[in-house]
Amino acid sequence: MATYLIGVDLGTTSTKVVLFNTQGQVVTSVNNPYPLYQDTPDMAEEDPEEIFDATIAGLTAVIRRGHVQPGELAGVSFSAAMHSLILMDANDKPLTRVITWADNRAAKYATELKENGLGMQLFKNTGVPTHPMSPMVKLLWLNAEHPDLIQQTTHFIGIKDYILHRLYGRYVQDYSLANATGLFNIHTMDWDDQALAVTHVSRDQLPELVDTTYQLTGMKAAYADVIGIDPATPFILGASDGTLSNLGVNAIDPGVLAVTIGTSGAVRVVTDKPVVDPQGRLFTYYLAPGRWVVGGPVNNGGIVFRWVRDQLFAPEKLTAEQMDIDSYELLTTIASKIPAGADGLLFHPYLGGERAPIWDANARGSFFGLTRQHTRAHMVRAALEGIVYNLYMVMLMIEGITGKPKAIQATGGFARSALWRQMLADIFEQDVNIPESFESSALGAAVIAMKSLGMIDDLSAVKDMVGVTHTHQPNPAVFPVYRQLLPIWIRLTRELSTEYAAIADFQRAHPDPNAHIAAED
Repeated sequence: MATYLIGVDLGTTSTKVVLFNTQGQVVTSVNNPYPLYQDTPDMAEEDPEEIFDATIAGLTAVIRRGHVQPGELAGVSFSAAMHSLILMDANDKPLTRVITWADNRAAKYATELKENGLGMQLFKNTGVPTHPMSPMVKLLWLNAEHPDLIQQTTHFIGIKDYILHRLYGRYVQDYSLANATGLFNIHTMDWDDQALAVTHVSRDQLPELVDTTYQLTGMKAAYADVIGIDPATPFILGASDGTLSNLGVNAIDPGVLAVTIGTSGAVRVVTDKPVVDPQGRLFTYYLAPGRWVVGGPVNNGGIVFRWVRDQLFAPEKLTAEQMDIDSYELLTTIASKIPAGADGLLFHPYLGGERAPIWDANARGSFFGLTRQHTRAHMVRAALEGIVYNLYMVMLMIEGITGKPKAIQATGGFARSALWRQMLADIFEQDVNIPESFESSALGAAVIAMKSLGMIDDLSAVKDMVGVTHTHQPNPAVFPVYRQLLPIWIRLTRELSTEYAAIADFQRAHPDPNAHIAAED
């Protein structure tokens, strides 16, 4: 009897493979990291072969660790980072690495789309804001600057499509990830004619469209043997990581807000039909029939905290490693000694451009309000608060479209920090619930598999699988501080935006010769 499911989460810097029992409880998991290549300014790429290897190794490891016997695995389902793009040649070999959501080289073409009004037309059809993260915008850049690659391309795919093609020999893509390409019409549930015309892409160059519950069977025997599973084991397509995170934290009822901070971050809410923001600031992505996710993604989540640790607290990081202490925990302890508001020090966390709430790939980070009294401890507190201020701005946009949230479910790596959880409750002035499982996207994928396999009748069954370990109530004593600082932070965001392009152009003209970065997990 089948007693296990596997959720595979294809992330930006690692692939996590999680073995669940049929009650949604984690049995074992493996996290396999790989580099994020940034050889030139604005580049952010991954090696598809490294991700494929990480996936196969992860599947193999959880099967072994979980002592899963033949017939005990009901299915495998996928969560994947959105907006990835790979160009494939006639021999089904990659012409490019994986161009990720974080790649900003198409910024010029996103700006042109916004200025000529075509971006808004496409947004209304696709639900994808105009930004260089979008594969549609990336294709404009590639057409203009790398026509040789385009001429050699027979298929335009994403990273999950690449892995499934290696395993099954078919190019298929679920509606959820197709939705995120900027080439998919959310009203017709098909590739968008206007987007295809603009990018000069034909339907036969794109994967076959299927629902998120679609099953593939008949894996190539060589791979099944390596992993240790029956080739007939169903592989369920699953969906994008953001939409599945809402499902995996039980934020699928109207008005329940999901806030996620991992490397990046997002604020999202589920609606029963596609709701399009008239100002083009929020995405609308498909999850399952009758369930759409409206929200905003941010580039700058935990990756900013990593920068603070590595650049401002390098000695402490080294000491923590030598003493086998979690360096992030050490930093949050340091930040906790500083009062709310960091004594008037504000930080804009735009170290990698930004998507929501400002949708500006040229955005850059800044500290504001520095005095001689401020210390590094103030800087780490301000950085953490700046990340949450940014998420708060996204929440205000969602509130204007779908109404005030009734509850907040928070997840991601940040949720391990009690300080950050409390900060979120205080700034949002609302209770924040932390689900018991940190594996929200992988669990969401497993729940999609359960629905596909007939193990549950509806996705709402997830509520019985998601426990709550913490509920943080906002502290009214700090409301006055944040209510004073938030308007200043928001006004500064608008005023600084007038100079982002100028400083970004300067930086591109004077690149750091040591700009190559292999991002750690």
